[in-house]
Amino acid sequence: MPRIARFTVENGIYHIMVRGNNRNDIFHEKKDFKYFKEKAAHIKHKHNIKIFHYVLMNNHSHIVMQVPLSEDLSKAMKALNLSYSQYYRNKYGGAGHFFQNRFKSCIIQTGKYMLECGRYIERNPVSARIVNNPGDYLWSSYHKYTGKEDILVDYNPEYLGLSSDEGKRIKLYKDFVESRREEKRTDDKFFKIGAYGNKEFINKMIKKGLKPKRLKRGRPPAKKDEK
Repeated sequence: MPRIARFTVENGIYHIMVRGNNRNDIFHEKKDFKYFKEKAAHIKHKHNIKIFHYVLMNNHSHIVMQVPLSEDLSKAMKALNLSYSQYYRNKYGGAGHFFQNRFKSCIIQTGKYMLECGRYIERNPVSARIVNNPGDYLWSSYHKYTGKEDILVDYNPEYLGLSSDEGKRIKLYKDFVESRREEKRTDDKFFKIGAYGNKEFINKMIKKGLKPKRLKRGRPPAKKDEK
């Protein structure tokens, strides 16, 4: 069965997620995280991409990126995933699929939705109970937004709009991310819809060619031999 064509638009902003095959770890030590970041920085400059938010977890990663040319989304992610999987196999060995299926993508509406998506991503280590505070996790864009350097991150324009004063802007963002209650939403819902925004935005994307996948409702009935 042929793959469904990925929905993209010119200058689109996307939430991207890649996961290790069978949920296996793809990062084991600091050098692995650093290699992925350096390669991602190289590829983003090559394709004139902006990366607003990211988190690198042990077995998956999330990235929010803006891609000027629609065809460059798949080109950039293919180059990044291929480079990292080759690095990993050369270092740790193994065979077979490295990533679980192809990368997932969800187009994001501008405005508050960009900040909300960034917050969700940067709170991943807290949600996973790895750390108690987003600032305690090393491999995320949160540090860029709280005054530190990060070669991978371009400022989210919505963040810059929080305040003209840098100190106040940092405090507003920290409060926005750190005081957030854990969200009940799941990645699956938004990646299956393929868009994150209000109803008007989602309908607009559907008219442009977005084809949301059917969402499963409720718990499937148990098979007769299940207990």
